[in-house]
Amino acid sequence: MKKYYTIIALTFAITIGRAQLPNPALIGYWHNWNDINAPYIQLDAIDNRYNIIEVAFAVPTTPSDMNMLFTPDVVSSGVFINKVQTLQSQGKKVLISIGGANTSIDLTSTLNKNSFVSSMTAIINTYGFDGIDIDIENGNSIVVTGGTISAPASIAQKNLIDAIKQIMANYYSTHFHKLLLTMAPETAYVQGGQSAFGSIWGGYLPIIDGLRDSLDVLQVQLYNSGSMYGVDGNIYTQGTADFIIAMTEALIHGFNTSGGMFVGLPANKVAVGLPSCTSAAGGGFVDSATVKSAIDYLRGKGSQPGTYSLSNKSAYPSLRGMMTWSINWDAVSTCASKYQYANNFEHIFEVRTDISTPELSTIIAIYPNPTSGQFTILLPIENATIIVTDLLGQQIIKKQVTLQTTNLQLDNNGVYIVYLITKQGTTTQKLIVNR
Repeated sequence: MKKYYTIIALTFAITIGRAQLPNPALIGYWHNWNDINAPYIQLDAIDNRYNIIEVAFAVPTTPSDMNMLFTPDVVSSGVFINKVQTLQSQGKKVLISIGGANTSIDLTSTLNKNSFVSSMTAIINTYGFDGIDIDIENGNSIVVTGGTISAPASIAQKNLIDAIKQIMANYYSTHFHKLLLTMAPETAYVQGGQSAFGSIWGGYLPIIDGLRDSLDVLQVQLYNSGSMYGVDGNIYTQGTADFIIAMTEALIHGFNTSGGMFVGLPANKVAVGLPSCTSAAGGGFVDSATVKSAIDYLRGKGSQPGTYSLSNKSAYPSLRGMMTWSINWDAVSTCASKYQYANNFEHIFEVRTDISTPELSTIIAIYPNPTSGQFTILLPIENATIIVTDLLGQQIIKKQVTLQTTNLQLDNNGVYIVYLITKQGTTTQKLIVNR
């Protein structure tokens, strides 16, 4: 019997195409409001070097009702959607950030969890966001009430993990690619787990652990922070190169807590999060030269700038990038030079991020489709790379082509994704093999 299989996997992660985050990444939070000190910027007027834009914020209707709301300020919903699409056409990713400093998220009940899932799914679909950012800074969902990192006792924590998984599954079922996921916890909720595991201390660790397979970037806020332990057992203070290095290595190296071992993340899932200027945060601003010295050392491109010595002498050359609160603060010249943070990112990573693999508007012609195995691809451009993956993102074929017609074969039934990658961008097409 001839048949084909569609596989839906929550941990689906294609490393190319639409699910891919820019690398290196300059991640900036964008204010969905006007502030006289950090004025509103039209979304499509953001400095081109920001290639991941976190829209702040989706918030609950009330502290007890987790029906999440997001309404564009200054412009209409239609205009906002068009501006999101403009950024996406340039290869940038636009995510909706959940929470913020003034919001509490409480998912202690099934009703609240279901409201959270359905309303966030609707927000994502309405505005066409590429992903979600968890920037929850208050509420039961990020508080340890017992258990361990791998088995939390808090129903609110477990409900948050399950809710994010369900939102991602909802997205995949309609878009057929992965919803992007970032997190921006405060230090007490992550590295603070080294000194204690309870209440706010280490409160994000079960969430990070429960979602680590889906997580794209962890960007801990290295500001508004008390002193924290490094993995070397010493204490470090915000606003210094040592703090940046010690806190960042802790995320990659991992560390022990009274709630169990936190297993570190790959360096390419970690970004350094700092305020863009002195007024952007209550504390933790670091001057550009110090930031560069810290990140150069983390990436193995510079000497040790302070007292903290990396435990991994090979360093972390694949560190993902930098995050800042906020784009709006970076754009003003009243508390630092204009776009000082973006300028420093460009200087550190020695790249421009004006465009990061935009999607091509052209369509790959594949025939026959469905196919019994053999198929022909008619390419709209010469000198391209063809990659074929299954729906789990596993690469089946990779071929460099210089002709506009190429013949290929797949031996197993299934649904595949064909990628055409050129210097101008990337385009994809679904292929069905029905033998």
